[in-house]
Amino acid sequence: MTTTVVVTGMGLSTALGDHCQATWSGLLAGKTGLVSHKPFADLPATVMGLVHPPAPAGLSELLLPVVEAALADAGWTTLPAAEVGIVMGSSRGTQRELELEAQRPQTNWIDLVGESPSVQVARHLSVCGPILAPRAACATGLWAIAQGADLIRHDHCKVALVGGAEAPITPLTLAGFRKMGALSAEAARPFDQNRSGFSLAEGSACLVLESLVHAQQRQARIYGTVLGFGATADAYHVSAPNPRPLAALIAIRQCLARSSLAPHQVDFIHAHGTGTRLNDAGEAAMIAQLFPHRPFVTSSKGATGHTLGASGAMGSVLCLLALRHQRVPPCTGLTQRDAAFEIELPFQAVSAPLQHALCLSFGFGGQNAAIAFTRSGER
Repeated sequence: MTTTVVVTGMGLSTALGDHCQATWSGLLAGKTGLVSHKPFADLPATVMGLVHPPAPAGLSELLLPVVEAALADAGWTTLPAAEVGIVMGSSRGTQRELELEAQRPQTNWIDLVGESPSVQVARHLSVCGPILAPRAACATGLWAIAQGADLIRHDHCKVALVGGAEAPITPLTLAGFRKMGALSAEAARPFDQNRSGFSLAEGSACLVLESLVHAQQRQARIYGTVLGFGATADAYHVSAPNPRPLAALIAIRQCLARSSLAPHQVDFIHAHGTGTRLNDAGEAAMIAQLFPHRPFVTSSKGATGHTLGASGAMGSVLCLLALRHQRVPPCTGLTQRDAAFEIELPFQAVSAPLQHALCLSFGFGGQNAAIAFTRSGER
């Protein structure tokens, strides 16, 4: 019998607020956390998302508080140290610290390796279960959830802390994306007729995963069930999406098949929706092709900004909140829908019966990922 994996706790930190409720309330109200900041003297002011403005945060500043919040939300006070697995991802990792220390190398460099997010959490909590540290560009957060769910399903641990954090506000990252022409001069406007790029942002999310049996034994609140996961690679270009998104379509179909869901059963999709011309056009076309019944589609990146490797984990938290509260958040920044997009994009928050949700992520290098959730029967 396949083990059912459920979510019992969540933590979230975004430019809208440093906890779940602040972000969720702001999102439903159509607010944005994207404003112009000038954190570096040598670079022009840029519209971005900061959790604690005006200064950018470090990785541990973003990560550890959401882990603690998720554990508190799940009702954990004392963890079974050997039975806790950690899967935390970050596409930029400790790049901020590397750039800072390049001028004055004093940090222990072992603390700056790729698996640092998961190692930091393990040290902070003194847990010694399995540790994984996926890195798959913008698909990193979804990979973390999928790998954590597999740890539970195969009985490698009883509890898995999964998610991601991103502290990408660095001179190199800003200059690089600006040189590519990927950054918008205004707050990002996903799926809008006049969209012009994404808004870089920092943020983090953590989800507590357990088996359904384990959660029920301790009478934990359950947000929802983790269903299937799909992942593919375009093998096309280092940054541009494939104009024929066959691999991305396969990832979504894999996810549906592994979730035992037919397309018409999907009620809500949290799209990758960065606000770039090519990404939004390709994603909208895929959604319209696979889901002709027009489920609700939204992107939170006009409110929170694009948090790169953390974005999938953040989107997953929002999917679960939508399922729990039976509310679809608006696509913040959308004022005039692109006429070519035949998908259901809400301009305001909508109350609706929601049973199944998808979260999509499409990263640089052609990293495609999709994950599905179903709501808990609890209210």
